[in-house]
Amino acid sequence: MRVLTPPVDEYRVDEAPFYLPVAGEAELFAHAFQARIPVILKGPTGCGKTRFVAWMAHRLGRPLVTVACHEDLTASDLIGRYLIQGDETVWVDGPMTAAVRHGAILYLDEVVEARKDTMVVIHPLTDHRRVLTIDKLGHVLHAPADFMLVVSYNPGYQSVLKELKQSTRQRFVSLDFGYPPPDVERRVVATEAGVDEETARKLVKLGQKVRNLTDRGLEEGVSTRLLVHAARLIGLGSPPRDACEAAFVRTLTDDPDLQASIRELTADYF
Repeated sequence: MRVLTPPVDEYRVDEAPFYLPVAGEAELFAHAFQARIPVILKGPTGCGKTRFVAWMAHRLGRPLVTVACHEDLTASDLIGRYLIQGDETVWVDGPMTAAVRHGAILYLDEVVEARKDTMVVIHPLTDHRRVLTIDKLGHVLHAPADFMLVVSYNPGYQSVLKELKQSTRQRFVSLDFGYPPPDVERRVVATEAGVDEETARKLVKLGQKVRNLTDRGLEEGVSTRLLVHAARLIGLGSPPRDACEAAFVRTLTDDPDLQASIRELTADYF
């Protein structure tokens, strides 16, 4: 029986994404990597968690295997399964198994979306054992020193039904992410979208004002990602108010009153 593993080149981060460290997160992550400690990244949508992991993978020279977790994610999706190819049965590694074999950084994005019974399979990789048991093959893989497990989630979406159990949380160290400070966010928007500093400054100011609307029922504020989207539209010639309408007003909420409030704020800057 053949065992198929995606080649390591499929997971290499050849170019570092643009990322500006904010509060010592890069040093802490690097130390966790050296100490073989898994890491939880916590923060709102679009604040840079995924980009940070890719940036660190490039900085550490490690392949990066990313899994977008969802409620239908099964253990087989992570570990692997048998498939029929022609007249033979082959074993195809899942992303978790491939990450262990290659000594990669395994990033489980929005981990609370995965089924609780699925998450149990990560436990042996997060303690002193650092092993992955593949029951269907009768194999136990020992993670090499360069393997690292990283998970992320948005605490704002937590509920009784979607929360990491303490038995899982206490296997990790945690890094908190938020929206970048204004000076950093301006540089991110200007660099990523290729717009002038004044446009970036206005968008960041507007984003800060819109984030204050969470006190009035807005589920979540404007992410840095949405600021970049709006800036790119503006940079390509869209009128600023139209760009903000598409990136902020229609995307963040369907509530007419909140939409009107965001439009009023937009008019203050554009």
